[in-house]
Amino acid sequence: MEGSEGHTPVLIEEVCKLLDVHSGEVVLDATVGMGGHALRLGQMCGTGGRLIGLDRDPDALRVAGERLAGLACRVELRQADFRDAQGILAELGVEQVNVVLADLGVNSAQLADAERGFSFREDGPLDMRLDPTAKTTAADLVNRLSEKELGDVIYFNAQEPASRRIARRIYEARRSGRVLTTGRLAHLVCEALGVNPDSRRSKIHPATRTFLALRMAVNDEMGSLDRLLQALPGMLAPGARVGLISFHSTEDRRIKRDFLKRRSEGLYRVVTKKPVVASDDERRSNPRSRSAKLRVALREPAEGKLPGGVEDVEDAEDRDALDELD
Repeated sequence: MEGSEGHTPVLIEEVCKLLDVHSGEVVLDATVGMGGHALRLGQMCGTGGRLIGLDRDPDALRVAGERLAGLACRVELRQADFRDAQGILAELGVEQVNVVLADLGVNSAQLADAERGFSFREDGPLDMRLDPTAKTTAADLVNRLSEKELGDVIYFNAQEPASRRIARRIYEARRSGRVLTTGRLAHLVCEALGVNPDSRRSKIHPATRTFLALRMAVNDEMGSLDRLLQALPGMLAPGARVGLISFHSTEDRRIKRDFLKRRSEGLYRVVTKKPVVASDDERRSNPRSRSAKLRVALREPAEGKLPGGVEDVEDAEDRDALDELD
């Protein structure tokens, strides 16, 4: 993995404004990656502050360590899935934190490395593991799951409307040999959909949702998110801020419902009535930001005004989402 040059964290100004880190606070970056967000947050917490960074990718942690070395605050990095954040904090002797950030996307360096198997644009091994020591790869799932199981993964993780056709084509192709590369899988998806990706350069690639769904399954990303959401109230000090950046509707819907549920329980004050999205300028300069959505909540009891003057409000859509939880 290359260094941090060229790495641009999404929604950085919005994150800094809404998480409103104060000098001396304890900050948990649960997906520290290459340290883009963490650098700014660490600068804000200053001398006497503490920055704890978690990530499953050891290469990203190495880059983050180099990038954050000059911070005045105390910096502690651990290779870990954020589902285990509460346990890691306990090991470090931290009972509660003042700020939590989690960017749920894959960083650009991971996508650019063909050997990691995340991208359909460069042929490489069908891997997709965020933690390279994990046992299950995307190739394992693609070649082991039944046609129905594979279709379910593609549909429920990424809402791919053609999931059954795609699963059927992959299942048929397995009869003549295992599907082991990203290029082969992308080709099969295009065949299933009857499209030529080279004629759709200005639009989303036909294999985008399939690759997303498999990556989520390989890394149990929804399971990790659920564990984090469940643990957060116990990790947050009164008045603490939590910001979660998602990149597709499955994650964003889960976060919204949890925040509203916690508000109904008197645990959170929701800062962002609607998800915060990138400006037009950021979308042009950083394509990864186009699908990013940031939601922020405060741990009650929280005194004073909300960061940035944002008001906590409820509308009919919020009430409908809460009704779905019942």
